[in-house]
Amino acid sequence: MTPHGHGAERRRHPVVGALPGSVPRAFAEGKGPRAIHRRGVGARGGRGAVRHGGAARRLRFLTARQLPFGPGARFHYHPAMIISKRPAVAACALLAAVTLGLLTPTTALADDGSSATAADTPTAKVDLVLDVSGSMSTRDIDGQTRMTAAKQAFDQVLDGVPQGVDLGIRTLGATYPGKSLKLGCKDTKQLYPVGPLDRDEAKTAVGTLEPTGWTPIGPALLAAADDVSGGAGSRRIVLISDGEDTCAADPCDVAREIAAKGIHLTIDTLGLVPDAKTQAQLSCIAEATGGTYTAVKHRAELSGRVGQLVHRAADPVATPVATSGAGDCSAAPELKPGLYSDREEFAQHRWYRVAVAPGQELRASVSVSDDRPVDPDYGVLLRAVTTHGREIVRGQEAGSGRTDVISTGLRYPKPEADSSSDDAPAPAETVCLEVSTSYSAPASVKKSPGLPVELAVNLVDAPHDASDAASFGLGRGWWLIGALIVIGFLAGVVWGWLSRWRLAIWRSN
Repeated sequence: MTPHGHGAERRRHPVVGALPGSVPRAFAEGKGPRAIHRRGVGARGGRGAVRHGGAARRLRFLTARQLPFGPGARFHYHPAMIISKRPAVAACALLAAVTLGLLTPTTALADDGSSATAADTPTAKVDLVLDVSGSMSTRDIDGQTRMTAAKQAFDQVLDGVPQGVDLGIRTLGATYPGKSLKLGCKDTKQLYPVGPLDRDEAKTAVGTLEPTGWTPIGPALLAAADDVSGGAGSRRIVLISDGEDTCAADPCDVAREIAAKGIHLTIDTLGLVPDAKTQAQLSCIAEATGGTYTAVKHRAELSGRVGQLVHRAADPVATPVATSGAGDCSAAPELKPGLYSDREEFAQHRWYRVAVAPGQELRASVSVSDDRPVDPDYGVLLRAVTTHGREIVRGQEAGSGRTDVISTGLRYPKPEADSSSDDAPAPAETVCLEVSTSYSAPASVKKSPGLPVELAVNLVDAPHDASDAASFGLGRGWWLIGALIVIGFLAGVVWGWLSRWRLAIWRSN
């Protein structure tokens, strides 16, 4: 190596064999890479020569716009100077869009008017139950009294009631200011009936309320359940209170009795600046009916949560059909595909029957909710047995108190009947479903009514090979996996062909 400049070492450029700070003569004369190749830069031997087939081939792709010329200009090779990444990104996006279009099913509306309309949706019913007892005069919500905050929140909620919701308002403790327990526990009235909403009339009625009397939550819930009775839509009670029930009846027991009627009524509760006892009671009421409890300390929280619950009532839901299981299979009710609800006492067994035809697969699941304090370590068992008592399949699940609902399920495929026989079609097989639980509770907890049980039953086409009921856990999902494999292979072939075509074009240019 010889010195160059101020003691710097002369070194060859890794691509063109030129020294840093210098440019080959052909470049300086503006003749480009083809001139370099003709003059033998790619020939073997010679000082600073570059082997042909390497960098000399790459130089053909470079343009004068990518190469700086002039005194002192330096040339540095980088792959980004030759291959642009934008076409590759665009091609990948196009391929992903095509694949997604192939996999996404398209839907079309029927021309015969069979599509669902808003008029076909059952009307939901919501009853807002407001505590107007004397404690609502406390001034601790955003510098206002609890009653004032509730009025302002109701005005906002009434302005945003969606279509398809019949709304009513009921009060408790709004009329009797005396000290008679008997009269105070009857103090609940319907301020605005459940039905189509007249916003101005409802706001005027709410504006007349003043904190007055007792807190009869239990009687108010029973009356509100009658307010929303009837109809095929969802039913919801939203209770807003700032204290415990002041009457003899336990509102938790009242809520369980309402749930046991099988009318599928949900009670949501909101506590206004609640203490520990109020929070425990309102939470118990909500849990008994599958509702929610929310603690509120600001007016915006109150209006936002109540509005959310009213809108939730408008969402379509599958309403379970009330049924009553028997103590043995012979007397059990026969269930069709659908969703059912029942009540089961502690350590009780409930039986149901399902008719499974040849070539069908029975799919059943059960969920049990602990709507009251129970001991830890409990479980649920769902069995499918024949009418002679032979077990076919079972599903089971255990809990340890960390969740308030446990579920399990099972599948039973019945093989096709022998097609070679000329006799009448084979009759359906009666499958007995047994639901049993292993709950226990402290002595102070009421055992009646039983725990809420929800049972789902469905009958689908059985797989061709009934011995492989789950198809390795995927069922008919194997078709989707196979389609994805084929699409991936074809996409790889197309992408490879496009890459080779693109490279050939670049080489020719």
